[in-house]
Amino acid sequence: MWFLVKAAFWFSLVLVLLPFLDPSSTEKLQHGPKVEIGDTFSAANEAFQYISAICVQKPDVCEKGAETFVALGHRAREGARIAYEFLDTQFAETGSGAPDAKIMTGTVAPADNLHEEAIEGAPTFKRTPVPEKRLDPDAALAR
Repeated sequence: MWFLVKAAFWFSLVLVLLPFLDPSSTEKLQHGPKVEIGDTFSAANEAFQYISAICVQKPDVCEKGAETFVALGHRAREGARIAYEFLDTQFAETGSGAPDAKIMTGTVAPADNLHEEAIEGAPTFKRTPVPEKRLDPDAALAR
């Protein structure tokens, strides 16, 4: 969703700047409305302040808007996954059967040789070690 907003912004910016490259459009635009840069920045600043104040005046609007953007983000991520899988099926190399040589760096031993190459005296973990519970700094100061 955010990509579409940025794309629309840049596309409209290109449309605004294109008449500067065409000399014939200068004559057509001389009689059109004039734009003052200072007034434009002032209006943009006031619009930004107004939009920011909506969350203070009506927090439910911002809450629903945030939920909407989260839902749209999840849908966009799922759409990107579907597009990736589709492109992968269309452009993937078939018939190789073996992993790509670029992926296999040779820095990790295969699983069946892992125990043979283990360093003696080095601890081997059968599960992921979990850190001990840390003390709460506020509770230590309260004593």
